[in-house]
Formats: sequence, structure tokens, C-alpha cells
Amino acid sequence: MRVIFNEGLKAVADDLDHMARDVRDAIRLAGEALLHQDLDAAQTVIDNDASIDDLSTRIMDQCVELLARQNPVATDLRVIVSTMRLATTFERMGDLARHIAESARRTYPNSPVPQNLVPTFAKMQQFLDITGGRLVDMLADRDTAIAEQIIRDDDQLDDLHLKIMQYADSAEWEGTNEQLINVVLIARFMERLGDHAVSAARRVVFIVSGFDPTKTPSRDEGTDID
Repeated sequence: MRVIFNEGLKAVADDLDHMARDVRDAIRLAGEALLHQDLDAAQTVIDNDASIDDLSTRIMDQCVELLARQNPVATDLRVIVSTMRLATTFERMGDLARHIAESARRTYPNSPVPQNLVPTFAKMQQFLDITGGRLVDMLADRDTAIAEQIIRDDDQLDDLHLKIMQYADSAEWEGTNEQLINVVLIARFMERLGDHAVSAARRVVFIVSGFDPTKTPSRDEGTDID
């Protein structure tokens, strides 16, 4: 029975690794669509989101079957429940990348954001590209050092998000109403991508150590907001 259980766990882990790579690619391509008006990149993100959803569903089904048939306890139970949470988190990250791609497609061939804010959005995207790569590496090796770095660095993305929100709410704003809506939404989508990455990192630390390194007591990145 233990052999069957281990094989099931490995299949789930392989699917989760695949999902993380797909999310990383979706984040990168959504950034290409946003910053460079790349319609093909936008459409790829939109089309591929269904595959991420399918992987999430398959992982959830596999985990439920392991819970029902193998009756795991202690560490095994922690791994399975955490894997389900990770699948949900990655599925939401795929949705957020799709939202960004849809915004870029909707305004094509024009940018959805004013030109003077493009450098700030580019910095947010650069941060997310790095984070996406770290998620893949963290998950593949269950690397808590990478996880802790993701948690620690998230304030950088929050600061960029705050900078955009303050400008959008200031008298200096000169864009159109449509651009204002796009700026607020896209910046929020990108900030939430960072939050979900933190949630995934916390979950990996929990899998490895049983300790939940909450960044701040009032914050729960794994909510149903997005």
C-alpha cells in the first residue's frame, strides 16, 4: 500500500511542477502583452489558461483520492492538504495573468496604460518574472531558502503598487478614464500575483518544516479575493 501511496504522491508532485512552469510562462507572456502590445502573447496566455485549470482539477481529484483510499496521517496529510492549497493558488495566478493579457488584447494596438507609467509597470513585471522562476525552483527542490526570499522580497512589489495607486489618485493624473481603470486593475492584478507567490512560498515552508512563516499576522494571501 505504501508503494501505491508514494506513486500517487509523485504523480501529484509532477503535475504541480508542471502547473508551476505553466504559471511562470503565463506571467512572462502576460508581461510581453502588456509592455509590448504583443497580441500573440496575450492570446497564448488566454488560450493556455484552460490547461492550468485542468491541471488544478486533476491535482485536486488525485489528492481527494489519496485522502479517501490511503487515510494518510502526520507528514503525509500535511503534504496532501498543502498540495491542494498550492494547486488553488497557482490556478488563481493563472487567472490573474489571463486578466492582464485580456486587458492588453482589449486595447490593442494601444497600450492599456499611459506611457509615463510604463517604466513602473516594467519594474513590476521584472519582479514577477524573477518570482515566477523562483516558484518553479522552489517547488522542484522544496527549497525553503528560496521560499523565504519570495516572502521577504514581496514588499518591493507592494511599494511599486502603492506608487502607481498614489499617482492614479493624484492631481497629476492626465490619462483617460479608460486608462485609469486599466491602471488600477492591472496594478492590482500584478500585486495579487505577488501575494499569491508569497502564499505558495509559505505553503512550501509548511510542507518541509510544519511551520507557517506568516509574513504579517493580519495578512492571508490565500483568500478568495481573486
